[in-house]
Amino acid sequence: MKKNIFYNIILSLSNVIFPLISFPYAARILGPNGIGEAQFIFSYAQYFALFAALGIPVYGIKEIAKANNDPVATKSTFFSLSALFFITSIIASALYLASILLIPYFEPQQNIYIIAGILVLFSFTYTDWFYAGKGAFKTITVRSVIVKALALGLLFLFVKTPSDLYNYLGILIFTILGNQVFSFIAICYESKGIPYQLEYKKHIKPLLFIFGATAASSMYTILDTVLLGFLSNATAVGYYTAAIKFIKLTLPFVTSVGAVFIPVLSKHFADKDFDSVQQNLKSSFYFIVALTVPLTIGTIIIAPEIVAIFSGEKFENSIVPMQIMSILPLIIGFGHLFAFQILIPSDKSKEVFIAMIVGLIISVGLNFIFTPIYQEVGASIICIITEITVTVIYFYYTHKLFSFRYPWKFLMQSFIACAAFIPIAVACKSVTQNLYIYTCLCITCCVAVYIAIQLFVFKNIFLTSYFRPTKTIGDD
Repeated sequence: MKKNIFYNIILSLSNVIFPLISFPYAARILGPNGIGEAQFIFSYAQYFALFAALGIPVYGIKEIAKANNDPVATKSTFFSLSALFFITSIIASALYLASILLIPYFEPQQNIYIIAGILVLFSFTYTDWFYAGKGAFKTITVRSVIVKALALGLLFLFVKTPSDLYNYLGILIFTILGNQVFSFIAICYESKGIPYQLEYKKHIKPLLFIFGATAASSMYTILDTVLLGFLSNATAVGYYTAAIKFIKLTLPFVTSVGAVFIPVLSKHFADKDFDSVQQNLKSSFYFIVALTVPLTIGTIIIAPEIVAIFSGEKFENSIVPMQIMSILPLIIGFGHLFAFQILIPSDKSKEVFIAMIVGLIISVGLNFIFTPIYQEVGASIICIITEITVTVIYFYYTHKLFSFRYPWKFLMQSFIACAAFIPIAVACKSVTQNLYIYTCLCITCCVAVYIAIQLFVFKNIFLTSYFRPTKTIGDD
């Protein structure tokens, strides 16, 4: 499992490094309005693609993990789920096309929306769930890095002026589909000659619960951008995108270990090995807190510098939304722990669905009330309220259904350790006024002090385990 964690961290690094290069470049060329327009078109198509997924990217990991030692069962599961995925992709594409043709809002740029529809039509080629279920994170990582590198090259070649907006959108689409289509074809080729039987019925009921959760989740993870575009304007979407884009760069790190644990935890739950589940959950908890708490506090403190470096001076209005949403990694980290490492592997998809529906109602309701008035700031506050609500409901169900224990003391110690960031930031500001030097100096000092406090003051076992190999994270 260590190799899978390593490759998943490499994948997470690529998901951070490439946007750190590509987005600042694109933002400075296209500006808030151009970025907002491209992101709105992309998000609208991606929203239908998520509906087409029918929950398969989550459900499929568990089912492939169960059949992993049986090539026939593995192939049957893959093609059964892919066939369902193909059907839903066709249905979602028809609905997407109908909305583009019938809603007057889309008429001025109808052609580009239709082109973006290939995201929906080919969404069934998404296969990361298959490789994750098999534990083949190396394959996912290598192919993803290659496609991102190609997309980065295309960006520098074809996006040079504000009029290259549609080239930028095309590159965004390539980033998604380039890896998907190639991987799908590769699986089909590798599976040839293995007999299989399509089995639809046994998957439909559990998929419906996960689909409901996925649909509700997409309402407030993607539709927030879509609603902001409908209820406000492209510029507000640009400011919001610049803020949340940086915040979401950290999320792959938060969920990377969890993604590796999902197939493992599914097996432990199936075997009723709750002691092993407890140990894995404790390790995951330590990782989430150790990473997200300093990210949250650090982002709040240096948000002005991050926006200036990441997006440019034109995106000054992104500072407050970024500070508001800085807590997202922590909230989503806990949500991922409770939902995707406990409820989903233990076949409690219904509970996840309920939490998502509540989140959907809160998000849509509040967006229609506050977004037209407060625009990107209102959308940011609503995003946080929604995620907190959903995570609290997840925790309620995990606490009700299981008796797992979590090292909450580590959470408080991490916040205390991060209190040192404030005087560090003030001291660094007195040393230099250079934007880049200040940011690098501040981050380096904060990380060093945070680790030192955890190691030598609180003696936290999550960190000391790396310096004392004989001590395990699960030891008390």
